Amino acid sequence: MTTTASDSFKARYSSAILNTFGPPSLVLERGEGVYVWDVDGKRYLDLLGGIAVNALGYSHPALIGAVAKQLSTLGHVSNFFASKPQVELGEKIQQIFAEEGYDQPVRTFFANSGTEANEAALKLTRLHKPGGKVLALTHSFHGRTLGALSITDKPAIQDPFLPLPGNVEFVEPTAAAIEAAFDDSVAAIFMEPIQGEAGVVPVPDDALTTARALCDAHNALLVIDEVQTGVGRTGRWLAAARCVKADIVTFAKGLGGGIPIGACVGVGSVGDLFGPGSHGSTFGGNPVACAAALATLDHVSGLLGHVTETGAWLESELSSLGFEVRGEGLLRGIAVRDSAAVARQLLNAGFIVNAPNPTTIRVAPPLVITKEDLASFVEAMKGLAHTEAGAQ
Repeated sequence: MTTTASDSFKARYSSAILNTFGPPSLVLERGEGVYVWDVDGKRYLDLLGGIAVNALGYSHPALIGAVAKQLSTLGHVSNFFASKPQVELGEKIQQIFAEEGYDQPVRTFFANSGTEANEAALKLTRLHKPGGKVLALTHSFHGRTLGALSITDKPAIQDPFLPLPGNVEFVEPTAAAIEAAFDDSVAAIFMEPIQGEAGVVPVPDDALTTARALCDAHNALLVIDEVQTGVGRTGRWLAAARCVKADIVTFAKGLGGGIPIGACVGVGSVGDLFGPGSHGSTFGGNPVACAAALATLDHVSGLLGHVTETGAWLESELSSLGFEVRGEGLLRGIAVRDSAAVARQLLNAGFIVNAPNPTTIRVAPPLVITKEDLASFVEAMKGLAHTEAGAQ
């Protein structure tokens, strides 16, 4: 039996890398636009985008140029000092929030990931109401560090690390359940507009608006996790801004276009809670990452309408085949009977998706993807429709 380059690298991977992710399905070598190639030269249409990260796809000249230019002048300086890209990115985020209807000032803490952004948000809630209870939604995902894991409702990844930081209560993502859980002891509630790891399940608008009203009534903070949904993924900058304005917003993933960066944004007086020494990060606000984010945001600003239109077209095409499709823009969950099997079939056919639960495949492609790019995927799904469509 011939040993391929992929086989060789997978064996080397298993001997050199901690087994936190399991065996890799592919060993990728390069990417261009919305396609990637493995080390054996096979091409794949990337419909996952690094899990909603690669907003501009691969090898985008604006991102390459921004990173190269910044790295050639100033790579890393620590947070003893400021840099122009850091300040400019903070100002750009202020502009984005204003565009989304926020009428209070916002200030940003830059981290390296969505998990770290949520850790910062958790610390802000402790400062806001010391000893207060934190509510989070069932089926939520906010990260894997101990703090973020405490508000992530996945026993399979929680239980091995108990006890976690306490005073967290999980509630169903309904207006009635949220109202029943609220009282003056609540310091904050964490919510995702669309629960990506649960299978791309939108949280009802009335759950979001009820939470906002209860936070106002009980002096609690509404924390919206836009790590997966933000930065144009749903066709607007912030998915939840369609119906609520938060006290804290976290986002990451698409922000850097593939360069690691996260952001925790404090709105109004929440932006004053952190003081010198109360939080920090050696790499947070790194000039290269901030330059990448600025380039990404500049181009995403021209893609919002395209994301809405393309996502609606994809939903229509798949629905016509009999599939239930959830989500918004270019964050979509497609209901199937056996997601692991479908993901494997699609991978063998040259399409990258993933299976966040047993009956859903998730697509979150680069925001630059077109209907023409997606046509081959729709055709592949047509071949699966007779056996896989209609799973509930």
